[in-house]
Amino acid sequence: MDSEATPVHADVTLVVNGTEHRLNVDTRASLLDVLREDLGLTGSKKGCDHGQCGACTVLLDGRRANGCLALAVAHDGADVVTVEGLARDGELSPVQQAFIENDAFQCGYCTPGQLCSATGMLDEAERGWPSAVTGDLEADPVLDDDEIRERMSGNLCRCGAYVGIVAALKQAAQRREGAEA
Repeated sequence: MDSEATPVHADVTLVVNGTEHRLNVDTRASLLDVLREDLGLTGSKKGCDHGQCGACTVLLDGRRANGCLALAVAHDGADVVTVEGLARDGELSPVQQAFIENDAFQCGYCTPGQLCSATGMLDEAERGWPSAVTGDLEADPVLDDDEIRERMSGNLCRCGAYVGIVAALKQAAQRREGAEA
């Protein structure tokens, strides 16, 4: 008897950065592996492969998700946004622009996950979702340093660019508020 299991494949459809992809994937494949290996979208990084570092963060149906922990087959029909899909019509997203202006990256390895997570985090705050450090659960969250750090705590940066990341996210949040006014 063969000790290795025969791979099982399944057909899935993913809408990635606005483009529909029909794929036949190994049912054991993570969303991260499908994005990188099958679709050639290498922006999302494989850091720890255990969901602890956030380098693989993507937006999955509008919510932040660790691509390394999500089985691709479980997300048939899902809408996925990777770092490659954050810019629109050749223009950087407000979060991407703020990262550049605040020098919020050093080596850049964690940056794609940070950018996706930050985009999702700002959407969550805009919807009024509290975090573990939100003081007043009935008021809209105020994105101060502590609130941003807590909300981004699932994304690690080995280079220690946190000061720039927090500054970038405060700037991006302020720009969003200004655009809504």
